[in-house]
Amino acid sequence: MFDWENMRHFLALARIGTFSGAARSLKVDHATVSRRLSALEDEMKTRLVERLPRSCKLTHAGQRVFELAQGMEDHAYSIERFLDVSLSPPRHKVSLSAPPVLVASYLVKHLADFRIANPGVQLSLSGEPRQVSLSRREADIALRLVRPTEATTVVRKLGRMSFDLYASKDYPHLHDPAAWEFISYDAGVVDIPQLTWLMNVAAGRPIACEIGDITGHVAAARAGVGVAGLPCFLAERDPTLRRVAYDGERFARDIWMAVHRDLRRLPQVRAVMDFLLKIIADNPAFKASD
Repeated sequence: MFDWENMRHFLALARIGTFSGAARSLKVDHATVSRRLSALEDEMKTRLVERLPRSCKLTHAGQRVFELAQGMEDHAYSIERFLDVSLSPPRHKVSLSAPPVLVASYLVKHLADFRIANPGVQLSLSGEPRQVSLSRREADIALRLVRPTEATTVVRKLGRMSFDLYASKDYPHLHDPAAWEFISYDAGVVDIPQLTWLMNVAAGRPIACEIGDITGHVAAARAGVGVAGLPCFLAERDPTLRRVAYDGERFARDIWMAVHRDLRRLPQVRAVMDFLLKIIADNPAFKASD
């Protein structure tokens, strides 16, 4: 037959389309993915992937193997979830994926309280903007700013993250909107609602710089580079920043929590879900509105 580990590496490569991307997702090096793929092709005596200079492409056989292997992978993860639910004693590590801005600027501030209340639960916290797959065990729980759509997940809206325009209190054009220059996102960040909102507000005014993450936007705004569209929960507590008035629609993003339906009743998973619900509900900056 074939080695499942080889197949697992092939599945990651087929989904992502590059050896480097598959290696990052699996937390291995590029050479390991290449070696595992070659081993699988030798086992099957079939070429599965065309290796291109900057990417790879599935062969006809590779596409069919990919389609069939996804079902095998789903069953493998179902077995893992079954064992998690039935283990005695249970596994006490819970992995949580959330947007980097929430991890670095909010969730970590509450970890000590969570640990005191739940000393037996080890929380593994990962800040990542991508949509992780709960079905593939990339996380046990996910917080997202877009409603998760995996069919096997249970989803709940926890609140809303409001955005507004901010600049340094020493920004030379603080009170002259016609002279504002804006801090925008770089080419690596596309199709995010806050970028569309910011560009609509800028309405053709200059872009001072482009930065890929919110932390960089905050630092640039503090330095007086220009006007930034920032989450209110983050900017309001910064004494160096000032909210600036502007013409245009207000903007906010919903905060969603998702968990795989097979895991939602595990005590350790339930403890993390209750923790997230409480710390977001207790913060007025995340007040939900229908």
